[in-house]
Amino acid sequence: MLRKFTAILTIAMAACTLTVQAEDTKKEAPKQYVKATDLRIINKGFNDTERTYSRLPIWLKDSVRPDLWNRQQCSTGIGVRFATNSSTIGVRYDLFWNTHMIHMADTGLKGTDLYILEGDSVWRHVNTNRPYIKKGTDKTCEFTYVEHLSPNMKEFMVYLPLYDGITDLDIVVDSGATITAGNPEIIDKNKKVIAYGTSILQGGCASRTGMCATNIMSRDLNCEIVNLAFSGEGKMDYCMARAMAQIPDVDLYFLDPVPNCTEMMCDTLTYDFVKILVEARPEVPIVMLEGPMYPYSRYDPSFGNYLPRKNEALRRNFERVKKDHPNAKLYYITADKLDRAYNDGTVDGIHLTDLGFVEYAEEITPILREILYPNGQTVKY
Repeated sequence: MLRKFTAILTIAMAACTLTVQAEDTKKEAPKQYVKATDLRIINKGFNDTERTYSRLPIWLKDSVRPDLWNRQQCSTGIGVRFATNSSTIGVRYDLFWNTHMIHMADTGLKGTDLYILEGDSVWRHVNTNRPYIKKGTDKTCEFTYVEHLSPNMKEFMVYLPLYDGITDLDIVVDSGATITAGNPEIIDKNKKVIAYGTSILQGGCASRTGMCATNIMSRDLNCEIVNLAFSGEGKMDYCMARAMAQIPDVDLYFLDPVPNCTEMMCDTLTYDFVKILVEARPEVPIVMLEGPMYPYSRYDPSFGNYLPRKNEALRRNFERVKKDHPNAKLYYITADKLDRAYNDGTVDGIHLTDLGFVEYAEEITPILREILYPNGQTVKY
């Protein structure tokens, strides 16, 4: 019996040794770490940001509330486009905070997603990194998404954290592999949407970064969508409208601020916020979205009455701007377009799950497509 046990133990130890040796061999495989800034950064509205992967220009810092400036540190919406023939694709990045929330998965909050282009127009999710902190570091994540790819050139995209920021980012490929910024016609840099809003539009609480509504819509529309949504801080600050008006080559503004605004704010701020955009960029269409009817508002009269009043205030001011600027390209989407997303698509009655984001995007994308790519049909709203 003792001999049998000793033999089994010896075999087990040998297996462990082989496993360790295999892992060591894997770790020693030569890699190259390519700065994302040497590839193509997409979905950024401003170049003069405090950090590469923050979202507002540094000159705006003294004009906004500290909480708003804090939220813009999140890298939500920003992505990296590249093409490579590498058999292995990975990522290494340093988090800004390494934060955590009780109602949102870390994979969406501070992870990253890899997508691959299949055919000419279909983006497929490949893998998501689980944001473990690398041993011996405070905030560094490193992850291999996929191995053993065929050696032909393929188009890829990595989406950055939704509710954390990053200070440095490398795409990791085989040593000696070719890596470029990719085909510029994929996620067309000549079509750009600016999306302004709240925590919902920022991506709370997607389970992974590619499932944020603006990222889904960007893939479907093949255009850049700049995510200027700030959790709790999408309050129609006039300085934000002025900053948005300065972004060059904008094809459409998409406004979804109602969830962060009171009824009074909807009534007193909407007109001038939209007017700033209309007067500064009269050629650019503006799409305004009402706030959703949260599930509990169906059963709580205080919310059931209050939420519609906010939307009524938004609508009144939309009509005022339209009357005063008859040539403005204004569009309005009512809250019923969000009913599917808010039926069974929330984490907490407010913020969306992946299901909710898909249903949100499926309702909004066709409207934006008709405006961005006119086909003679009238946009219904």
